[in-house]
Amino acid sequence: MTTALTTPQNAPEDAPKGTPETPDTPESASGTAAPETGAGAADGRPAVRLAHVTKAFGRPGAAAPVLDDISLDVAPGEFVTLVGASGCGKSTLLNLVAGLDRPSSGTIEVPGARPALMFQDHALFPWLTAGGNIELALRLAGVPRPERRPEAERLLELVRLGGAHGKRVHELSGGMRQRVALARALAQGGGVLLMDEPFAALDAITRDVLHDEITRIWRERRLTVLFVTHNVREAVRLAQRVVLLSSRPGRVAREWRIDLPDALRAESARAAELTTDITEHLRGEIRRHVPQ
Repeated sequence: MTTALTTPQNAPEDAPKGTPETPDTPESASGTAAPETGAGAADGRPAVRLAHVTKAFGRPGAAAPVLDDISLDVAPGEFVTLVGASGCGKSTLLNLVAGLDRPSSGTIEVPGARPALMFQDHALFPWLTAGGNIELALRLAGVPRPERRPEAERLLELVRLGGAHGKRVHELSGGMRQRVALARALAQGGGVLLMDEPFAALDAITRDVLHDEITRIWRERRLTVLFVTHNVREAVRLAQRVVLLSSRPGRVAREWRIDLPDALRAESARAAELTTDITEHLRGEIRRHVPQ
């Protein structure tokens, strides 16, 4: 199934359109220009495509744009992180891709099943067990009842929580709750996973462990991941491509291709150099939008 969200023909004429900024030339970890955004599968289609997407909130005639003329392709199996200042529209963009809201103008295409969305807060139902939360997602996804428990247990094994099916939410640590939330997101099916700062509330060690886990699961499941974070180090460690959004209204300001082996992503000099470079551009975007 293809999801296409398009501005209705009778959209208000005063909906903000704006003129997008031209991003700087993307850089790769080797210092050369990154490949063109959005190389897709054999049929040429990306897993996620945003074309000239604008989103504004407010009453007609006084609507303020949060996102302005965003065009972005995410290839099948690609891991892309979005970074930007608070309020630049990162979470709004994920909500649009997830189909929870509609753009004011532009189109969003997500071929296949509806994307799964994982939030910063685990949002687990406290009256259900870990397995019960996952089985609920499986039921909503149309999985027959006899298959739900075995599949929930398999997903718990995938996130390294085998044997936790009967545990209540209050019995789980913060990291364990996020693992259950990840398993529940995977239970929704589809090949696109949207993650909105899922590790922001965790301590540094737990976060690093979960970085390894999401990388493993991404590869095993061949997922397409669009990951929002404020943590530039996290973005460099996880992503194949980092996309910087400008301060409100959010526009694609710059991209970096991260061509680093796993062993060099956390502590290598090149990872530190990329982290510094992205951080400086992020600070520049924030400074550029601070009232003088």
